[in-house]
Amino acid sequence: MSESRILFGFHAVLSRLRQHAASIQEILIDRDRVDARMKDLLNMAESAGVRLMQVERSRLDGMAGPNGRHQGVIARVVDTPIPYMDIHDILESGLDEPPFFLVLDGVEDPHNLGACLRVADAMGVHAVIAPKDRAVGLNATVRKVACGAAETVPFIAVTNLARTLRELQEAGVFVIGTAADAPSDLFSTKLTGPLALVLGAEGTGLRRLTAENCDALVGIPMFGSVESLNVSVASGICLYEARRQRNLG
Repeated sequence: MSESRILFGFHAVLSRLRQHAASIQEILIDRDRVDARMKDLLNMAESAGVRLMQVERSRLDGMAGPNGRHQGVIARVVDTPIPYMDIHDILESGLDEPPFFLVLDGVEDPHNLGACLRVADAMGVHAVIAPKDRAVGLNATVRKVACGAAETVPFIAVTNLARTLRELQEAGVFVIGTAADAPSDLFSTKLTGPLALVLGAEGTGLRRLTAENCDALVGIPMFGSVESLNVSVASGICLYEARRQRNLG
C-alpha cells in the first residue's frame, strides 16, 4: 500500500528526484529563495516533469514543524514498496558490478539504522540486511533520519541471520565481519569482489554465531584515544573503503 508523506531539505528532495522522480506529487519552494542551488533544483524538477509551487516560507515552516530544517524546499511524495523480497532477488537482478551488501547484526537505535541506510545509499550498496528479531525495523524515525534512503536502498529483514550469511557465501559473496580484536585490519583487506560487510549492534558488537559465519574478521584502525565507534560511523568508514577499492579496481 502506498503512503503519502513529505520530504524536506535539499539533500532529501534532490535524492528523490534522481532516484524516483515519478513518486513526487509536487515540490513546494520558498518564493523568496532564488540562489543557484534552488535554480538547479528547479531545472531538475522541470526536466522530470514534476509539479512546482512557489509558496510563502511560513507555509513551509508549518509543514516541516518546529524541528524541520526545510531550507526552502518540501516535496510531497508517495512511497511504494521496493520490489525486492530476499537476497536472491538482488543477486538475480542484473547488477552492473559485483554484489555489495551491508549486514547489521541487531541494531536497535532507529537513528543509527537511518544513518546506516543513508550512507549505504551514498556508497551504492545493493541492499541492507538485518534480523527481524531484537533489531529496529523501518519505522517513521528511521525513514526521517535516512533522508530518502529508506525508499532507495532495499532493506531485507531476515528470520535467521546466520543462515542468510551462509546463503550469501553459497552464492559466491565474501562475508567480512568487523571486530575490535580482529587479526586483520580494514585497509589491508581486499574488498573489491562480491562482498557483504557485517557490523554489530551498539556496544555489544557481533553476536558469536554471526562472527562464526563470517569468512573473515577485520578491525577498523584507530589512531586516537577512543576504543569504539558508533555503528553508523563504523558503517560509513567500512563502506567508503570498500567503494574506494571498488572504484580503483
